[in-house]
Amino acid sequence: MPWDPTLYHKFQSERFAPFDDLLELVNMRGGLRVIDLGCGTGELTARLAGALPESDVVGIDNSQEMLSRAEEYSRPGIRFELCPIEGVTGEWDLIFSNAALQWVEDHVSLVPRLVEMLRPGGQLVVQVPSNFRHPTQSLVRDLAAEEPFQSALDGWSRTSPVLSIEEYAELLYSSGGRELTVYEKVYPHILEDVDALADWTSGTVLVPYFERFSAEMREVFMARYRERLRLRYPSSPIFFGFRRTLFAATRDA
Repeated sequence: MPWDPTLYHKFQSERFAPFDDLLELVNMRGGLRVIDLGCGTGELTARLAGALPESDVVGIDNSQEMLSRAEEYSRPGIRFELCPIEGVTGEWDLIFSNAALQWVEDHVSLVPRLVEMLRPGGQLVVQVPSNFRHPTQSLVRDLAAEEPFQSALDGWSRTSPVLSIEEYAELLYSSGGRELTVYEKVYPHILEDVDALADWTSGTVLVPYFERFSAEMREVFMARYRERLRLRYPSSPIFFGFRRTLFAATRDA
């Protein structure tokens, strides 16, 4: 997908806020073999590496645009590679992912495969947005089912693969995960107006829709999307409660 690092970073502080909660779930120790799935522009991978002394940390992403930004954080013990999450192999002491696995389908198969790649005693630590029922996203799906967008998309619309916290807990345990932590948290953000809300969505949820639209169709879609948002949020500023799921598990030794 054609990611725009500048647009994504427009709300950098809000998007990075869950990282601190996720980092608290990591069993801190040194000398680990670590992979960060969906490293983006690399800032948080560098912070992760800084918390794990003498570890070998690799950040992977399938966006060359993001990795171009990440290269400035390369140093001994931390590197970045172009690779889809589905293509990751090997054995790891820590598999870490902050807001990336929501772009990978079939979590029922994905989570056990990630646990299987852990060395005995290794840890899987993940955060995924679980905000797909929020009006900002349900409006996208509603519009995608209307013309002219339905024809332009050939009937396509994206369904989030993110599971419930109960499903993740059961899946982690059945895959050999122990010392489980699984919870959902709403992160409160205050955005200036509807345009800011639309910009937020444009940097994430709308990316796969945009790559299927012509430039002209994208403008028509965004104009109608902003109209719908104004009806839903007639006053400013806007409280934007963003729901996220965090989980961690250690592979049974």
